Amino acid sequence: MVRGHRFLPLLLAGMVAAGPLGGACAEGLLGATKPTVPTAPVGAAPSASNLAAAVAPDSPSAQIRPFYADGADLAAADRNHFVDPARTVLEKNEVLKKSGQGDCLDQNMALDQVPYDKSALEKTFKSLESINGDEARVVVAFVEGSEPHRLEWKLKKLDGAWKISDLLSVTGEWALSQYQCE
Repeated sequence: MVRGHRFLPLLLAGMVAAGPLGGACAEGLLGATKPTVPTAPVGAAPSASNLAAAVAPDSPSAQIRPFYADGADLAAADRNHFVDPARTVLEKNEVLKKSGQGDCLDQNMALDQVPYDKSALEKTFKSLESINGDEARVVVAFVEGSEPHRLEWKLKKLDGAWKISDLLSVTGEWALSQYQCE
């Protein structure tokens, strides 16, 4: 038996809280109850919205909104909206599908692999956008049935346009960039 093994879950929980999602926790999307000091630079304060709220067409949120407003399929989305590592995984998945071996990705990753129910999504959807230079995060939260779901989209600005670089599920504990589609 390895000593300290029982502390691993506590260590992991601490890492998640202090890691890249720490800023989102402060905004209440991930259940934090007490305010913390914002991590966004001056002039780039996080902005929150729901599914009905309009977003600027050139914003990071505009890149991910079709997955929620229209139920768009991540695997079928236009590859021009993605950069590595997400683009490589999506392209490898496409090669796998064309070979007749099936998908290695769930068609509904943007919704944390739960059925798309637009009316339920409209009632519970919340998002938080944070920009730091040429990198951005959009954290989304919604409830399907009685289960809360939280995802983080990572984006990079290239040639003046926001591109999706990764998608992480806080709830399901997976990351698009970690899939091996071979």
